[in-house]
Formats: sequence, structure tokens, C-alpha cells
Amino acid sequence: MNYNQKLSFRRKLPAKYIAVITPLILSVLMTLVVSFIATVKNLGLHADLPYNWVTAWALSWVVAFPTLLMVLPVVRRIVSIICDSPTR
Repeated sequence: MNYNQKLSFRRKLPAKYIAVITPLILSVLMTLVVSFIATVKNLGLHADLPYNWVTAWALSWVVAFPTLLMVLPVVRRIVSIICDSPTR
């Protein structure tokens, strides 16, 4: 049994949650990367880096997630003006 088959046995959230789960995952991943880069650039590599990084990430995420929830509909509209709709 491959990885995709194992995942297919798990219960999934209903599709109505896509509008919240997408920005949730996006905000976690983006703020992790950006806060790490900013923390290393500003403080350098040292023993306190993990604590400083997680602290910076938590603050970044608290701002980023609600911001994404608010701006994602606007971004989708802008993208629909710029790009053709995919054909099905």
C-alpha cells in the first residue's frame, strides 16, 4: 500500500473548510520560512536561535492568518482579472 492509498483511508474535512484550511496552511508555512530568514539575518546563528525564531514565528502567524483570511478573496478576484479561467 503506497502513501496515497494510506491517506485515502483517513477521514477528510468537508469541502466547505477549504476557504479556511488553505490560508491556515499557507500562513504557517510562509511565516515559518520568512521568520527564520529574518531571525537569522538579524541575530545570526547562535544557541538562542530556536527560541527567537519560534517567538518571531508566533507573532508573525498571529498577524498573517487573519490577514490572509481577509485578503484572499480580493487576491482571487485580482487573479481572475489577470488570468483566464481553467477549462474543465
